[in-house]
Amino acid sequence: MFDEAVLPAAGTGGGYPAGMTVHASEVAAEIRRRLPGIGIKKLHKLLYYCQGHHLVVFEAPLFSESVSAWDMGPVVGRLWWSENSSGESLDETDALDESVLNTVGYVLSRYGRLTGRDLEHMTHAEDPWRRADRQREPGGSELIRNEWILAYFRADREDEDSPRFDHDVREGFLAGAQKRRSDRASVDSVDGIRARAR
Repeated sequence: MFDEAVLPAAGTGGGYPAGMTVHASEVAAEIRRRLPGIGIKKLHKLLYYCQGHHLVVFEAPLFSESVSAWDMGPVVGRLWWSENSSGESLDETDALDESVLNTVGYVLSRYGRLTGRDLEHMTHAEDPWRRADRQREPGGSELIRNEWILAYFRADREDEDSPRFDHDVREGFLAGAQKRRSDRASVDSVDGIRARAR
């Protein structure tokens, strides 16, 4: 699933305690606990971001299942199929380690206010999904390798010195997005184009 030369096994380095990798269903349960009513698309994107940020900090995966590129972006396929076949969410959760809880908290603080659609667009623009998507058959899935995720999130972390929008600035920018979108649609309508041509 990942290259041993790039990512040390749990307990062999990177500050990651031996045997601490959990299952995606446990991380999903914690996300659902913190964001009740979360949609499936958003959940899977947040799982991907949890995996990415945890890989950078601990140089080992947060959860043992792989992430794959699907049409809607990164998905933990084993979790999706398990929940889809049973019709219920797998809300199993053991006592999660502090590192897991911190990773989930960080990811939710950074991405939790975005919609599933927002996160889908973001992940479609990111290198790990794009690399896997190039190999993917239409409608199929393709493994997103952990070393691709690590490389992308490591580079993103190195860019954290660059200016970032804080929460209030981001919310202010997004507040008018829907209106701007509808205004743009009316401007780009046939009548809007004709009015500008006069």
